[in-house]
Order: sequence, then C-alpha cells, then structure tokens
Amino acid sequence: MGLTVAVTGPTGEIGVSAVTALEQRDEVERVIGMARREFDPAAHGWTKAEYRRGDILDRDAVDDLVADADVVVHLAYVIMGSRAESRRVNLDGTRNVFAATVEAPRPRRLVYTSSVAAYGYHADNPSPLTEDVPTRGSAEHYYSAQKAECEQALRELTDGAELDVYVLRPCIVAGPKATALRDSMPWRQLADRAPAPLRAVLATAQGLLPLLPDPGVPLQLVHHDDVADAIALAATGAGAPGAYNLAADGTISLTDVAHATGTRSLRVPAATATAASALLARLPLVPAAAEWIHVARTPVLMDTRRARAQLGWRPAHSSADTLAAMVAGS
Repeated sequence: MGLTVAVTGPTGEIGVSAVTALEQRDEVERVIGMARREFDPAAHGWTKAEYRRGDILDRDAVDDLVADADVVVHLAYVIMGSRAESRRVNLDGTRNVFAATVEAPRPRRLVYTSSVAAYGYHADNPSPLTEDVPTRGSAEHYYSAQKAECEQALRELTDGAELDVYVLRPCIVAGPKATALRDSMPWRQLADRAPAPLRAVLATAQGLLPLLPDPGVPLQLVHHDDVADAIALAATGAGAPGAYNLAADGTISLTDVAHATGTRSLRVPAATATAASALLARLPLVPAAAEWIHVARTPVLMDTRRARAQLGWRPAHSSADTLAAMVAGS
C-alpha cells in the first residue's frame, strides 16, 4: 500500500502547492489535510486528498490527524501577527504536532518546514550558510526567534524516537500563491487602506509613493512550487533525514522588489540599516511588523548543495523568475 501523509496547514501559501506535489507522487496513496478555515480540496482538482477542519492548538485534533499517517508534514504557522498570537500558534501548536507524531505508533517520518530565519541575522554568521551552522535565531525578531525555538523543540521531542526527521529551511517564499512579500510593501499597504476614490489617484501619483530603503543586502527567493517539490521528496524518503536549505539560483535586491511591486526605492548606506536595526532592538513595545527591519541589516544567503545532492532537488525558478511570477500572479 502507498503512503498516507498528514499535512497541517494545507490551505496556506506553501500548503496548496505541497498537497498538489504530494498528489503527483506515485508513492502517496492518501493525503489528510487539516487547517482552521473552510476549504474544498476538490476545487483544486485533488483526488487523493481529504480535508478536515481543526486547530493545531487542539491536541485531540492533532492526535486524530496523525493517528492514521505514515508521514506527517507540518506547515501550519503564523508569519504576520503579534508576538503573543504568533508565539501561541507557532510554539504551542508546533509542539503539539511534534509530540503527537512521536507518541503515535504509526508515523515513521516527520517533515518540518522551518526557515532561513532560524539561523538569525548575525554579522558573525558565515556566508553562505550551510546546514551545519547553529540555528541561533535573533531574539529581537519574533519570527526568527520562534523558528529557532521550534527547531530546538523538535530536537528535544524527537531525541531517541524511531522517526526520520527532515527539516527544510527555505528562504523568502514567493510566487503567485505566496504574496506576503508583495503585500508587505508600504505602497501596497497604503493603496489597500486608502478609500476607493483615492486608489486610482494613488496608482498614478508616482511622486507620492513611499520610498523603500535599500542598503544593498542581496536576497534569495524560492518559488512555492519548488518548496513543494522538496516537501514531496522528503515526505517520500528521498535523501537522508536531516536539515536542508532551500533557495533558488541567483539573488535580487530590495530595489528589484520595490520596482516590481510599484514602490520607489532609495539606496542607503548599509551602516544606516544596521544602526536602525540596533536602535529598534533597544526600544520597548515595538510593533511586531516593524521587527522585519532586522532582515535587511546583514546578508543571509544559503548554500543549497546538500538539498541538490541528497534530496535530488532542482529548483525550476530563479530568484528573479520567482519575483516576476509573484507580481504577474497578483
């Protein structure tokens, strides 16, 4: 019989592509997805997948999800949100998934999608980052800190378990189904929040557009479909268990992002971004959304040779292609 794969977060930016990729694998017989909102798997043409509503904060729901699974893929995660909300879902919910998978008798493989952010934005990190670099996180950035803490929880909870554990660390995920990068741009937020009569005016008033500072830090992107391919490879046992970096070929700049998303850019010295990041880190009660400034203070580029050599992963889209696909799909 083929594999039964349980997926948390199948309705998200990566989740839809991941289930689609799993459906295409001959080794996979059944996919069970669980998320909080209403969702119709048939609308995506899925034939192997079934869907149930549930919350990873509900341990009973998680136990039921993993009970019949050979493989558990954990994708459910809050990216944009308050520190308190994101911590509750990202830490407490993720611990539920890890613990339930370890304690259930059937699962033999666990695939967790972490992030490049788990490494943290540290000036003393090597470049490029390999999977052997410690995942220290950055305490001043909630998302980075939580990703590192989740990986630590994974190590603790699976230590000694008879379970093959795969940790995938993608860089910024983008594409037509993953638009968080585009939607976070100040120009996009301004236009979306403006009264309807002003939107047409703002769309043509280039001189009024906000400026996106660019300190010259290169960025890697990865297409959601390429991340999905890596998830399907890991779920079906390709390569050895362990951590794998995921990033497309090439890099882009914040200026590229600004121009692609309709925002103006302003080149600033790298020292300016570092100083702004350091100042923000010392301020109390900083809004969680503002903490993303720390991403631009130092290059965080990953080496992906392990994923290519061991998983057999080959990204079909470059960083530039991924940015273009995200904008074209908007």
